[in-house]
Amino acid sequence: MPNEYRNRGSSSRIRPRRSQGVDKIKMPNPFSRLTPSRLKDLLLILSLLFTLYLLLLLRHRPPPRLPLPFSYSAAGPTERRHLLFAVASSSLSWPRRRPYVRLWYSPNKSTHAFVFLDRLVPDLGEDDRSVPPAIVSGDTSRFPYTFRGGLRSAIRVARVVKEAVDRGERDVRWFVFGDDDTVFVVDNLVRTLSKYDHDRWFYVGSNSESYDQNVKYSFDMAFGGGGFALSHSLARALAGVFDSCLVRYAHLYGSDARIFSCLAELGVGLTHEPGFHQVDMRGNLLGLLSAHPLSPLLSLHHLDAADPFFPNTNRTQALERLFEAVNVDPTRILQQTVCYDSSRSLTVSVAWGYAIQVFEGNELLPDILSHQKTFTPWRRSVSVDASHYMFNTRDYPRDACKRPALFFLQGVRSDDNGIQSNYTRYSVGNCPKANATKNLQQMRVFSKKLDLDIEQLKAIRRQCCDILPTLSDSMVINIRQCRVNELISMHS
Repeated sequence: MPNEYRNRGSSSRIRPRRSQGVDKIKMPNPFSRLTPSRLKDLLLILSLLFTLYLLLLLRHRPPPRLPLPFSYSAAGPTERRHLLFAVASSSLSWPRRRPYVRLWYSPNKSTHAFVFLDRLVPDLGEDDRSVPPAIVSGDTSRFPYTFRGGLRSAIRVARVVKEAVDRGERDVRWFVFGDDDTVFVVDNLVRTLSKYDHDRWFYVGSNSESYDQNVKYSFDMAFGGGGFALSHSLARALAGVFDSCLVRYAHLYGSDARIFSCLAELGVGLTHEPGFHQVDMRGNLLGLLSAHPLSPLLSLHHLDAADPFFPNTNRTQALERLFEAVNVDPTRILQQTVCYDSSRSLTVSVAWGYAIQVFEGNELLPDILSHQKTFTPWRRSVSVDASHYMFNTRDYPRDACKRPALFFLQGVRSDDNGIQSNYTRYSVGNCPKANATKNLQQMRVFSKKLDLDIEQLKAIRRQCCDILPTLSDSMVINIRQCRVNELISMHS
């Protein structure tokens, strides 16, 4: 009998078949209907939600503490050893201009310098430590020079910038460039450059005193003879691209124009410091030196074209006398101080360390600050009356008897009490006219060393002076800081 009938007969109730397990419920797949476009929309929504979450999170969280910017003062103050001077010279000019460089180069004071020559000059005592070591410049014959009538040496002189940097001298913050007839006041340069961050790109110098020279070349260029400085970071960037610039600027005349053009391509402009002096003028520089800008003297150039600064001296002797004062008080050298003697109606202008002029009557300060045209133009073809300068000028009397009484520095001495500088009258011609200065022969000036910090250099104020009671043949002047509301003027 079939089994199914046997089982059916054994029971009056049909029993259901026992399940072998619980059947699984089939759930719908949420991704089964996602098309590529829907998936893209979903991802976009998730991204927006995540961005919103981050914005809310950052809004309620304090901002992170950023690292402090680098402070170049943290590396210590700039000193002489941090400046590298690169002097452009030649085998023809170096023998006669060594005395100029010897004035400011002091290896005992850690002055760091090199002289770049076209070739070495024999029999000049290469072991002479009173001048910088000489280096022969690299070959520049591969660079074009197309300025008609110019000198190819401009390429070699310009390339001194790259060659000085490529030497890899250690611990250099500033590269300073000048010619062999450029005289630097190193202490003033150190202090002036300390105002700037050597880790940033700085091109520091000045243009020409001659308006015509600036028109011809550029108002934005540092004239190379007057000297200029490049921060080490900028100098290294310039050295890396300089040769390509030499090729592009073959049509230019001088070395400084090539350097300026390449710096312009790097996007760097000139930081003007009026203490650099190109001295694009000739002859008697009394008018320039006796009305120096209210800024430390940094350099003087074109000394061969200038008369000796002091009477009865040659150029080297005159500069040695000037540097006697420089070495005592470099910051004060040539700084103009004006004081008045109301009792005798005299105006006294002191260019410290150089000369004193005594004017009859009340000369207003703005007139005294202008430059007397004692000099002649740099270009000999230009007349004195047709020349134009980058500063205010006034005529210098042709008649010597109508000029102010003039006193030149004779010597400086310093002790714990301060500094005394002495000046002696210089007379030209016989002027019989009686006046308040007829018997005046000697001037003595007392001062304290002018020691300005960086902040004071950024906002210099002219100092004041007093005329002390003296004998008729001498005058004693005391230079001091002006009082807060003191005016430099004649007081009745």
